[in-house]
Amino acid sequence: MTTSAAPTGRTHTATPTRVTAMDRLAALGRAELTLLVRSKASLVTAVVLPSVMAFAMRGVVKELDLGGTGLSVATVMLPAALAMALFFSVYTNLVGVYVLRRETLVLKRLRTGEVRDWEILVGNALPAFLLVAVQSVLLAIGMTVFLDADAPAAPHLAVFGLLVGVAMLVAAGALTAAFTRTAESAQLTFLPFLLVTMAASGVYAPREVMPDTLADIAAWLPFSPVMDLLRGGWTGDLDGADQLRATLLALAWTGLAVFGVRRWFRWGPRG
Repeated sequence: MTTSAAPTGRTHTATPTRVTAMDRLAALGRAELTLLVRSKASLVTAVVLPSVMAFAMRGVVKELDLGGTGLSVATVMLPAALAMALFFSVYTNLVGVYVLRRETLVLKRLRTGEVRDWEILVGNALPAFLLVAVQSVLLAIGMTVFLDADAPAAPHLAVFGLLVGVAMLVAAGALTAAFTRTAESAQLTFLPFLLVTMAASGVYAPREVMPDTLADIAAWLPFSPVMDLLRGGWTGDLDGADQLRATLLALAWTGLAVFGVRRWFRWGPRG
């Protein structure tokens, strides 16, 4: 005699998958990376330009009087190459990205979902972070060979300087985008910050070769502490007090930029 089990009447429903902030960031990053790869102009600006400028600046640096500064052509050019990667892969790239996504209503549509505001900005910046990481490694190796330079004396400072620089320039890119009306004007609005930084923060010419008064003023500029950390990575002569000062100053400027983004960043085009 056989018996059959009676149906229990229970139904099994699939457990909904919980989407985390990391999942949302990864999805935004993949989408932005796809768009970046498709844009040849953005790729040239972010990938080719930093390398060309880094290698081309040797003639300028060789003309500097570095006597008594404790610096060499290599310890000036190598940190400057990483700064170029930061500026063109992160800052100038993201100014255009944020403005274009705003003007095409992408940012506004993203905000209607469960994605938080900071996730939108950080997710759009993830490909830039990937670019600058790869470029920094390649530039550091390539220019070390090109200049027959020694390995960095404190590589952890260079890595920390890159991370601090990325955070600062992501915030600076979003803040600059807040005051940029169109995608076309995004090609110009980043120039004031870029030119002042290149001239006075020690990118092309270290502050040690500037007049004392100008050097003292320039030391307080936003990107100067990042350059101090990057250069300290190669020279190894940045002591604990100077490292702390550079870190606190960089974080203060980054915090100020974040405050400006929260206050003025627009998520849709002006009516």
